[in-house]
Amino acid sequence: MSYGENLWLFFVLLFGIIAVPGMDMLFVLANALTGGSNRGLAATGGIMLGGAVHTLNGAIGVGLLMHFVPMLFTPLLIAGAAYMAYIGISLMRSSITVGDDTSTGSRSAWKAFRQGMLTCLINPKAYLFIIAVYPQFLKPAYGPIWMQATIMGLLTLVTQAAIYGGLAVTAGRSRGLLVDNPQATILAGRAAGLLLFAVSIFTAWEGLRAA
Repeated sequence: MSYGENLWLFFVLLFGIIAVPGMDMLFVLANALTGGSNRGLAATGGIMLGGAVHTLNGAIGVGLLMHFVPMLFTPLLIAGAAYMAYIGISLMRSSITVGDDTSTGSRSAWKAFRQGMLTCLINPKAYLFIIAVYPQFLKPAYGPIWMQATIMGLLTLVTQAAIYGGLAVTAGRSRGLLVDNPQATILAGRAAGLLLFAVSIFTAWEGLRAA
C-alpha cells in the first residue's frame, strides 16, 4: 500500500468516526442551539484543540502505552462519561432562553471553548480511535513519524471544522426561530442535555462490558 492510499484510508475512517453522532457532536449542537453560532463555533474550536492533543498523544506513543496497559482505559472512560453526564444534567436542570444579551457573550464562548476541549480530551471514542487506528497508520516506511502525525492531525482538524463547524452554523441560524419562543428554547436545551446524558451512560456501559 502506498502512502497516499494509506492516508486516504485513514481519512475515510476519520470521517466516519467524526460524522457519527457522539459526545462532541451533541455538545456542539447544544451550544449552537442555546447560544448561537458563535458559541457553537467556540465549542468546535475547543474540540479541535483537543483533537490536536490526541494527535500528539498518538505520535509520542500514549496510544501504544494504553494498548499494552489496558487497565488505564477504564478509569479514563468512566471519567469522560461522568463529565459528559454532568454537562447533560446541568442542561436538563437549566432554563436557558435565547435573547440578544451580548454582555456575557465572550464569557459564554470562552466557557464553551474550554468545555469543548475537555469534552474532546476525555471522550472515550477519541482514545479508542487513537488506540485502534494510529498504530496501523504511523509507519516508519512512510517517513518521519512526526511528519505523518502532523498530516494526520491536520486532516483531523479540517474534518472536525467542516463537520462540527457546519453543524454549529446551521443550528445557530435556526436559533433565530427560538428567540420569540422561550419555552421551545428551554425544551431544546433540556433535550440536548438528555441526549448527552444518555450517550454518556451508554458509553460507560459499553466500555465496562468490553472490559
